Amino acid sequence: MFCVDLLAAPGPLGFGNPRICVQVKSTDSPIEQELLHRLVGTMNNVRADHGLLVSCGAFKQSVEKERSTQFFRVRLWNRNDLIENLLTHYDSLDEDLRSELPLKRIWTITNPGRSDGQ
Repeated sequence: MFCVDLLAAPGPLGFGNPRICVQVKSTDSPIEQELLHRLVGTMNNVRADHGLLVSCGAFKQSVEKERSTQFFRVRLWNRNDLIENLLTHYDSLDEDLRSELPLKRIWTITNPGRSDGQ
């Protein structure tokens, strides 16, 4: 079964390299190992160089065990990873995309005497 939400690659018409295959699950239930294996199979079918499996919930321990063996092919992101990467790269996103998700950076004063930043 085809397991992909997004195929992406640079260049004219997306024919460049690297080729990326992305699967996103918005459920709060933990992602099963079968989904990771289906993503890797889809990556092989579409000749993707890399895969990204995004879970708004968590990953089952069986998936976490495969994190190191899939390191050079697949990244596993939870909702915190997704938010962190969005905020890190937000300024470099296309203006049209930023207008769809308008964010504004704010600064606050913290107490320098506290180690927790509050």
